[in-house]
Amino acid sequence: MAVTHRTLAILDAIRLDLDRRISTEDRLIVEAWARAWAELRPAWSAAIDRLILIQQQGRKPTRREVSEALRATKAIVATQDAIIALAREQGIRISATLPDLTKAARRLEAEMLASTLPPNIPPGHALAGVTFDRVDPKALDAIVRRTARQVTALTWPLSREATAAMKSILIRGVALGMHPNAAAALMLDRVGLAFNGGLARAVVIARTEFLDSHRAATAAQDKANRDLLTGWQWVASLGPRTCPSCWAMHGTEHDIDEPGPIDHQQGRCARVPLTKSWRDLGIAIDEPASVVPDALTTFRAMPHADQLAALGADRLALLNGGRIGWSDLAAVRKTDGWRDSVVPTPLADLRALAAARR
Repeated sequence: MAVTHRTLAILDAIRLDLDRRISTEDRLIVEAWARAWAELRPAWSAAIDRLILIQQQGRKPTRREVSEALRATKAIVATQDAIIALAREQGIRISATLPDLTKAARRLEAEMLASTLPPNIPPGHALAGVTFDRVDPKALDAIVRRTARQVTALTWPLSREATAAMKSILIRGVALGMHPNAAAALMLDRVGLAFNGGLARAVVIARTEFLDSHRAATAAQDKANRDLLTGWQWVASLGPRTCPSCWAMHGTEHDIDEPGPIDHQQGRCARVPLTKSWRDLGIAIDEPASVVPDALTTFRAMPHADQLAALGADRLALLNGGRIGWSDLAAVRKTDGWRDSVVPTPLADLRALAAARR
């Protein structure tokens, strides 16, 4: 299982490619939501103007009047329809984009696997000249379909959440009895921010599902080569911006059928295939040591300021005081409607763990 410098170079190339693809998708999502808000803004402005008119008559609108004003201008329905349309559009666009992503993942995972084997396999050996690209294309098609459905399903509920938040802003704004002229502009701005809160969630959903589809494609390639592998290794990009759970999971080894890395939303940790030893594969060549850096050794070598940036003062104090272990920094979180994910262990839980060990 010789993870080489070539392996890590391929991993860097994968990260750069993913960053490029995700940046493109981010831009397209932002543009789509901006167009949608430009179309919705007049309806919400009309609803606010109607409420302001009631205020100028010398009384505060009731909650019922707020609701009626919104229904009269069809702002709520228009917003719900717009976000549902955005969810559909996002799913359709991702369906068109993902085949290329999964094919790239398939190709690069095969290259990564090859990089862990000797560069000059003896002629006549069963692995000589093998490309390791064995995954069934139907498996990749299934990944694309699942991801597109997931993106649409997770984005769709944002219509209810966003419209509820926008309606609440109008009710609070009117109830506060703000000056009518100031209220109109301020409430419209806040309604726009609430709508764009849905945008922020949509971006997170798309990024996370993009990354998960890439991992699923690499996992499919690994499983197609299971006769050569012992499993896979969790590899993070180590630095002061790396979260505590990714630091703790880096370097851990997992069974080939275990999905992952199941890191947090938008997480960019990678799986690296671990081949059987060269001699177990019938290659009579001494195998070099893996070049994957040890996480704790790397962390201890960082400046104190970088350690603080990565863990925070309280976690670092607990770790340095021997009150928690390195693996304690990561915990599995279960989320309804989504997969399990490994996240930083909450500080309160770490303190409780440290207290129990006294």
